Amino acid sequence: MISVIVPVYNAEKYIEETVASVLGQTFQDWELLLVENGSTDGTWPLLQRLAQRNDRIRIFRQEENKGAANARNRGLSESRGRYIAYLDADDLWHPMKLERQLAFMQEKQAAFAFTGYEFGDENAKGTGKVVVVPETMNYKQALKNTTIFTSTVMFDTQKLEKKHLEMPQIKSEDTALWWKVLRPGGAEGGCTEQAWGLNENLVMYRRPAVSLSSNKLEAIRRIWNLYRKWEKLSLVYSLYNFCFWAVRAVKRRV
Repeated sequence: MISVIVPVYNAEKYIEETVASVLGQTFQDWELLLVENGSTDGTWPLLQRLAQRNDRIRIFRQEENKGAANARNRGLSESRGRYIAYLDADDLWHPMKLERQLAFMQEKQAAFAFTGYEFGDENAKGTGKVVVVPETMNYKQALKNTTIFTSTVMFDTQKLEKKHLEMPQIKSEDTALWWKVLRPGGAEGGCTEQAWGLNENLVMYRRPAVSLSSNKLEAIRRIWNLYRKWEKLSLVYSLYNFCFWAVRAVKRRV
């Protein structure tokens, strides 16, 4: 079984469509864990209604917003499936996403896999900008690459223990987890030699209508802090990786 974990915060506008993209999967051996994270809109009553319609939808409520990492970790602790897949509350999956990715992981005997995806507008209409992913990615490559996107990721908990998949309580927690899992010399059961990329467009990444420059500056601050404070890389090696990261981030979005 695949456990699909979705952190949900003030997502009343989008969550029903996101859930529908899970319900519409060709692979049906899944459970959907919706972790409501202290929303202030009508998200929680909507989640209750969705859960009443399908017993594979499990909902959990956190009284205050402690961030996406905390919500995903709650979902991880409650999960029952062998495989863990993440989905953000406003993104959409292609109907064959789970089927194709699971078959790919089994073929490659992969512990960690990700897929290609397309940028969409606020209404999830595709822009035609599809992110091409490499077949494999190791730790050093991941430091320089923005390719792995949360809503495309799947883990096999028979190869990576759940305790090692907990996201750290820092900004850009998803990237920090990818690096932690791929980092050589990690704890037994806590790392893998490489992540496998399925180069198929199976996810729609919904983006807001307006992208503020302050968000770009925040992204720069976050990745720099990850290099220096989380990975504890030297100044020179941080600059080296950052240059590659910046170029690829721009190319991916234009």
